Parts: sequence; C-alpha cells; structure tokens
Amino acid sequence: MSPVAASTPARPGPRLGAMLAGLGLSVALVACGTPRPPVNGLLPEPPAAAPALTRVAAQVDVVGPRGPLNQARREQALQSAASQGKAELLKRQIAAMSSFGDVDLYAGNEARLLIDGPATFAAMFDAIGKSRRQILLESYIIEDAEVSRRLADLLLQRRAQGVQVAIIYDAVGSLGTQDAYFDRMRQGGVAVCAFNPVNPLKRTRYHKITHRDHRKMLVVDGETAITGGINISAVYSSGSGGIGSRGSRKAAKPDPGPRPASSASAASAPGDATSAPDRGWRDTMVQVRGPAAQALHTLFRETWTQQQCEGAIMAAAEVQPAARAAGQQLMRVVPSTPNDTENRIYTLLLGSIRAAQRSVYLTMAYFAPGKDMVDALCDAASRGVDVQLILPSQSDFAPVMHAGRSHYERMLKAGVKIHELQDAVLHAKTAVIDGVVSTVGSSNMDWRSFVFNNEVNAVVLGEDFGDAMTRMFQRDVAASQTITLPRWEQRGLVQRGKEFFSSLFEQWW
Repeated sequence: MSPVAASTPARPGPRLGAMLAGLGLSVALVACGTPRPPVNGLLPEPPAAAPALTRVAAQVDVVGPRGPLNQARREQALQSAASQGKAELLKRQIAAMSSFGDVDLYAGNEARLLIDGPATFAAMFDAIGKSRRQILLESYIIEDAEVSRRLADLLLQRRAQGVQVAIIYDAVGSLGTQDAYFDRMRQGGVAVCAFNPVNPLKRTRYHKITHRDHRKMLVVDGETAITGGINISAVYSSGSGGIGSRGSRKAAKPDPGPRPASSASAASAPGDATSAPDRGWRDTMVQVRGPAAQALHTLFRETWTQQQCEGAIMAAAEVQPAARAAGQQLMRVVPSTPNDTENRIYTLLLGSIRAAQRSVYLTMAYFAPGKDMVDALCDAASRGVDVQLILPSQSDFAPVMHAGRSHYERMLKAGVKIHELQDAVLHAKTAVIDGVVSTVGSSNMDWRSFVFNNEVNAVVLGEDFGDAMTRMFQRDVAASQTITLPRWEQRGLVQRGKEFFSSLFEQWW
C-alpha cells in the first residue's frame, strides 16, 4: 500500500489515543536527555579537486597480503583501483575520507556480492565446510530455526574434526533463543559468548544495556569473511523474491537493533499498512577473501577480549593467511562502537556524500539520519548529483520509518529521488557513491546504529565493484514505488501527525 493510501483517516478515538500516547512518549524521552552526536566539531570541507595520486598515497595506510606497503607500493595499489575507471572521482573520494582522520586500506582482495538469504547461507555453509583451522561467527540474532540448527550441526561436525569454533551472539537480539541451543554447542566444544547479557549476574563487568552488538560476520581461517546485514534467522531462508532468492516467505522476526521498550505504544496497530507484512526479507552481504578478511578476524578477537569471553582465540599470525593476493580489490573495513569519539561509519558516509560529483545511491532499512546527513543529501542533489534513496514501504518498527518520512518533502524539493521497496521487508544497508565507493554493512542510517551499537561496514573502492552495486540498486528500484512531490504533498493529516511525533525523537529511534 502506498504512503498516501496508508494515511486514510482512521476512527477518531484510536487516532486521538495514539497521538496522546506519542506525546507522552515524547515527554519521557526528552527527560532522558539527548544522545551525543556521532561527529564532533566542524565538518571538514570536501576537497576542491582530485589530488595527485602521490599525495593520496601519502594520506593513507595500505596493507597487502604480506603486510604494510611503502609509498611506492601504495601508489601501485591505488593506481590499480583507479585504472578500473573514474580515477579522478576515486582520488577525490579517498581524499575526503582522509580529511576525517586515518584511513586504513587493504589491497589484494576478492569481493563478491551476496544478495538475500539463500545466496548468503549457501556461501556461509560452503566456507565452513572447507574450513581447516578456525571458524569465527558473530551475529546480532541467532534464531533457533531450521537454518540455525543446520548451522549448529555443521559447526559441531567441524569442531569434532579439530577446527576451532567460536561464536558471539547478542544477548538482546537473540533473547528468544533458548539456552539449550547454545548449550548443545558448548557441550560439543564450541566456544560461545553472549554479548552484554541482560542478567547483570552473568556479566563480567558493567556495560550499558543499550550497548548492543549489531554486527553480522563470519570469518573462516582468517582468509574468507562474510559480512553485511543478514542474521542467522528463518526470515531470510527463502529470500525476497529478487535475484539470489527463491520466492518470498513470512517475515517472522525483526532486526531493527534494540529499541526502547517504552516505544511499543508508538508502533503501528494491527492492520496498519506500515506493519511488517507476510513478505520475504531483502538484504545484502559481501564475501571477502584477502587482507580485509584478516581485519575482520582481528575485530572479532577484539570483541571477544573486551567481553572477557571464555576461551582463547588464535591470532591472525597463527592462522597463516595466503601470501598471494586473492584478487585486485582495494578495501576498507570500518567498525564503530559507542566508545568511539566519532562514528567512523557516519563520517565515511557523510564525507563521501559531501564530496560526491555524480551519484549517491543509498538503500537503507532504517533511515532517521539527522540534520547533517539530510543537509548533505539535499546539497548534493541541488548541485546536480543524482541522489536516489531506496527506503522501506513497511516496517517492523514504524516510528523510525515515520521519522525518516518527515524529511521526504524537503529532500524531494531539493531533487532527491525517493523509492519505497514493495512486496518485501527491506533490511539492507548499502551505498554506492560516484560509482567508486561501495559499502555493505550492518549499520543503518539512524542514531541507534551511529551512537549505541557495535557495527561494521565493508567498503570496496573502485568502479568494478561499484558497477555490480549499481546494477543491484537498479533492480531494487524496479521493485519499488517512486514517491513524487505532488503526491507526497497530498498525504493526509494522520500520516503528517505520525511524521511530526516520530521526528521529535529521531535521535532515540
């Protein structure tokens, strides 16, 4: 159902009650104080022009299969990415990244898009089946469903064959999973760790309950990694009906990241067009081979240590990754945590949008980005950049969707094109900017991802992967409904009210 149709007036009683409930929630959230911004101080200006390759190479650190590269080899790695096409745009984008601080790049990678659950689970099971030394799995949700039981069987089999296996799951995201599921793996020798347990008696030290691990990644032998937005959950088993899928299925469990418990009253009522329907889930992962996989391996080990999980994890040096390059892709691995002074995923996206010259294509499951990000999108469109967003037409958590819609009118007037995905629950978090900066990750474009969660995005630099991302974006546009300004201006008072109340607390969703 379209946003305009969704705003058809409801009965006065329920509508008034919902508005009063929203107002009460608003007052309560204001009393809690405003979350800190994901970036501090003045934003650096984007580069006026693309700098010389030598200068760009001096501004970044690059690690290859055999370790850090010197200036000459950094230039070679950058030149290899630039030779794919759009070299001036690539250099400008890397310079914009470096204006926010250190940029660590990884050369010699192979990167492959995995679209929807079936393709992702097939790749995960294949990598696990070929493991020789170690399997590391980290996921916000590990649901006790058929796919996760098959996963547990395979992990236990590999452990019995001498492969080290370690799992981190988020205690809130996986709250519905019985302890018996994890206990079975523990009994089979798998090291299992709950991130920030809800029960304070099970915590080794104090962590804020709002600090959640929203990452999804698998690392095998320190050589192959898979990361992005897909949890170990039944909702992905048959895909969204798009490429890489096998039809649609009932959406059984959401993953918006943890939301305030008090916000339940603001969610859509049964029968509301914004509630999650019986659809497949549209999501994206990326499979990586090469030094970027080692970076994800290190990131897992850091979380394991910080959470004081039981059991030692082999270091990257012990894993002995291949000495030869797995491919030609230049990559970044961008993690973020609530302890960061500035959120690196936020600065990556913001800086890239502000430096964009040709195109900005974003696909976001949860879009409540704040003023700076909306300013950047509108400014880019106003200077002639092709800015297009794919956003959800229905959501398992309505307030964040309505908060995002509160920005539609301004963005449409600035020339931003907005499409809402139909017939599937959108859960992907991807972007391709100027065709040369591509990111696939766990981070939504909202405050919960930017301020409260552990997240990680994989970034691939260069036109080759950018072309694949653009083709995927275009297929999703074809499955979406475009929102036009005249039509949006005709939406009803109920829809406008939802946007108004949700936007008041955009920084809490």
